[in-house]
This record gives sequence, structure tokens and C-alpha cells, in this order.
Amino acid sequence: MGGVNYTTNVVCNPLYTVYFTTVNKDRLSVLQGLLNGKELEFILNPFTNSMLETLRVPDKWKKSLELLPQETVLNSTEFNGLVDRHLPLLGSQMRKRILEAAAIAFYHQQRDWPVIKTLISDDAPTFKLLTDELACKWIHEGRHYKKLTPKVNYHQKLLEQFLDDFWDYYRKLLAYRDAPTLSTAQRLRSEFSRLFTTESGYQQLDERKRLTASKISELLLVLEHPELPLHNNPAELAARTMVRRRHISYGTQTIEGTASWDTFMSLVATTRKLGLSFFEYVRDRISQIGNIPSLATIIYVRGAWRQPYRSSVNSFGLSWQK
Repeated sequence: MGGVNYTTNVVCNPLYTVYFTTVNKDRLSVLQGLLNGKELEFILNPFTNSMLETLRVPDKWKKSLELLPQETVLNSTEFNGLVDRHLPLLGSQMRKRILEAAAIAFYHQQRDWPVIKTLISDDAPTFKLLTDELACKWIHEGRHYKKLTPKVNYHQKLLEQFLDDFWDYYRKLLAYRDAPTLSTAQRLRSEFSRLFTTESGYQQLDERKRLTASKISELLLVLEHPELPLHNNPAELAARTMVRRRHISYGTQTIEGTASWDTFMSLVATTRKLGLSFFEYVRDRISQIGNIPSLATIIYVRGAWRQPYRSSVNSFGLSWQK
């Protein structure tokens, strides 16, 4: 925008796609998107303390934070002011972690906007810790192995055989989603361990396999919730649409222009998913005829996040009823 690089994020499910462009590409920016663009607020409470532990904030800073007002919602100016006064020696990295912990804690206790339970994304740190559960996409994981370039013929054959096994396992997960059973889930967990913990002797391959094995909870979340897709291709395709738009129009010059891009790209993508004509929808709104209900109403009826457990049209979370 105006010659400065911004980042466009995409949040979507089977019924909607939302674009939001931010100055920074970080966890707080994504969190603000999940809050529908609201200004971030912060709170210190037990959830914050657990996040500080996860983010490895040293005890000396955690003890200082305990002296600040607890269970009090603060805006950015208020919270940063408290940190400046009471933790004057705090470095930029620790400050960012504290802001993230307090903002995530607020997100999970607020009730103005639905709290997303599960995100499906790549394993970038930006998306971690925001939701209770994170599912990693298998296609992205497979790309790591395609980047390996063994020079020895024996290693090439080992990699080729492993990739065959990798995608065969992926197809088994796809089949599981259509007919999930407890016994199949247990068998697939065992196969996962064998596939990614058995050493081949090709060092680079074995190191990559260990990294995959460390993500077992994210990669096998589908065994607990078969409704989850194994990839986030819809979000990837939506992102490519924005890239093509940028290639054609180069970019925006103002904040208002960027907001317009986000709004109309979101409307085009969402109306398409809902089976509506974007042209008819816009004409209905401009003419104020009102024949077409709001998109929020249509999404609600069809079983989006306002009705996450059961819908006659879409089932987004039947396994969460346990």
C-alpha cells in the first residue's frame, strides 16, 4: 500500500472467506483478524500466566506482572503504559511475548466475537497458541521432503520409497475421514510412529522425519475430529486470488483502498461459496430492495460458527459433542 509492503491474511471455512490486510505479519495481527478487526485488548489472569509459561517468559518478569491489576481489561495504550512504568528494563522480545500472552488471554475470555477452537494452517509460529487446537496441513508437510536433494543413488531410492509411503498414509487418512472408527484411528497412530520414527540411514531424511514426528498432535488431530480437512487449499487458493489481483492492479495507495479490496474480495468469495450471484447481491444492496438476506444470516442458517455442532445443511463439529 503506497509503496509499503503489507500482509494479506485469509480466514475461511466452507461457507465464507474473509480477507484482512495488516501492517505486520505476526501473531497479534492474526489475532486482530480473528476479532474482526477490533482493536486489541489485554488482560492479566491465570490464562495469561499459562501463556507466559508457554512463551518462556522468565520468572522475574512474571513476578513483576503479578503486581499489576489482575482480571482488568485494558486497551493497548493502558497496558503498554503499565508495562513501561513497572517493567522499564523489559527488552523488545519479552515485551512482545507478554503482549501476545495478555492479548490471547483476552481473546479467549471475551464474548463479543466467537472464539475459534481450531485453526488449520502451516506450522508457522504466527498461527500457534491462538486457538485451543492447531491442525497442520499434510500437503505442506510433504513439501519439506520434496526439498531434499540426495546425491547418492541409495539415498535417492530411500527418499523415493519414503515419499510413496508418506502419500499412501495420507490416502489412508482421507479414507478415515469418510468412515472413522476407533480401531482405525489406533492403527493409524501406530503407523504414524513407524513411518516417522524408523531410521533409514539417510541423515537428512531422518532429521526431517523427526521434525514431522514432533508435530503428531497437529497432524493427527483429524483422528479425533474427522470433519477437519487435511489441507487448507481453500485458503491457499484465496490467497492466490489476491496475488493475481495485485499483479493486475499492482497495489493500493491508501488505507481506504486497501479496506475496499479486502471487503469486495471477501464478498466475491463468500457469495460464491453460498451459491449467490455477487452482481445480484450488490444490486440488491445498492437499490435497497432487501430481497437477499444478510450474508451473516445465510451463514448462520447454514450452520457456520454460530451453530458449530449441528446443522441440517452442514456439519462442522459433530465430534466436538463428546
